[in-house]
Amino acid sequence: MHVFRDDHRWALLIELVGYNPRAGNVVDVLHTYGNCLTRGRPGFEVEDFHSRIDNMDEIEDRDNPEYLCVEGGPIEVRGQRVPVPARVGDLLEDVFRLLVPEHRDLLLADDAELRRRIPAELPRILVLEEWRHREPDHYDQLPSETETFRQLAEVLATGDPTRYRPSAAPNTHWSNWPESGSL
Repeated sequence: MHVFRDDHRWALLIELVGYNPRAGNVVDVLHTYGNCLTRGRPGFEVEDFHSRIDNMDEIEDRDNPEYLCVEGGPIEVRGQRVPVPARVGDLLEDVFRLLVPEHRDLLLADDAELRRRIPAELPRILVLEEWRHREPDHYDQLPSETETFRQLAEVLATGDPTRYRPSAAPNTHWSNWPESGSL
């Protein structure tokens, strides 16, 4: 999550990176909110979906979709060929998770992507790698009902990033959302 602010404007960008079999790729979706959007409406637009794997047609088994068909990859992420310690027949969702420890930055948005819908000069005052989102089984929980977003509202109102002082453990890791992506 990226928090931007100056004396009159604010923006909050939440990145969601995951393997989407229907899209046939690892996708980084940017959810953008604020009072200074330079285009579009709050939330996400088609241009906010960024596919990251360049060689899906080489690594996905055509006869057995969602499974790796090439030993060890390599997987091409944004023009870089990355070997992975994976075997033919491994689930792609597991293979793509292997990218995160060493190649996380290739999966996340670069500055141009982050600033596509907000003013380029708006200062970034806080970046959160993880946070307590909502409770996984509370689908109707509003942001204002969570400690995280109440504290982020204080950060945005005051410009003081020390106002973000979470008391609960983060839960944005994929393992906390076992039903995510399933219909």
